[in-house]
Amino acid sequence: MARTISYITGSELLSLKERANVAIVDVRDEERSYDGHIAGSLHFASDSFVDKIPSLVQAAKGKDTLVFHCALSQVRGPKCARRFADYLAQGKNDAGIKSIMILERGYNGWEASGNPVCRCSGPTCTGSLGAKRNIPILTKPYVGLKSSTLNLTKKCVIM
Repeated sequence: MARTISYITGSELLSLKERANVAIVDVRDEERSYDGHIAGSLHFASDSFVDKIPSLVQAAKGKDTLVFHCALSQVRGPKCARRFADYLAQGKNDAGIKSIMILERGYNGWEASGNPVCRCSGPTCTGSLGAKRNIPILTKPYVGLKSSTLNLTKKCVIM
């Protein structure tokens, strides 16, 4: 069965991320290590993505929605999302994945919109955007909100 892939905005992702059944998949290559990443995201670099799809299926166990992104979500993010959908269509392992999405404007758009980013290292970020907006390690002021409205915690750790 062919799976459709849809796009999601950063603000929609913030709302969706509050559910525990969403995994964010960062397919950028080495730039993740110095640009930061979306808190709680999984890292599966595009240059080795196809070989690591079975590992992604395991890492996303229990999730029903995967949101892919790269820097701009124009090439690598959509390409990896399509490869993942093709893998699932071959019936190798559906893993309960119901929705495959791509983050509009990618990581760069996410960060430029003032959304929280994390700078921990490792393939899996332990941070969480959480239902109460516990924002891990902000890299710049969160524009438009008073600091008293944010519950800042250091949830991202170096693995």
